[in-house]
Amino acid sequence: MSSFYLRTCQGYILRLQIVPGASRTEVVGLQGDRLKVRVAAAPEKGAANRELLAFLARRLGVPKNAVRLLGGASSRAKVVELLDLSPDLGGRLEELLRPSA
Repeated sequence: MSSFYLRTCQGYILRLQIVPGASRTEVVGLQGDRLKVRVAAAPEKGAANRELLAFLARRLGVPKNAVRLLGGASSRAKVVELLDLSPDLGGRLEELLRPSA
């Protein structure tokens, strides 16, 4: 189990380090105990946060309303909650560390 996520009774908590304004949205890898993600949106009016949440929902195969920002709305260090109890979600989280095709 990687250090960037923690299982809870409702799903998972993710610790993320975000780099807004990138040319494309992608996972870079681990940075300490956080998953580093480049986001292809400017940090203006919540655009980067919305892009991050949509990206996580797509990559993890969960509904958009199952992914929500808990902390760090105006910071690069973010805490995201996944409200999903699928038994294979832990494996999908580990897959984030592998380059996407």
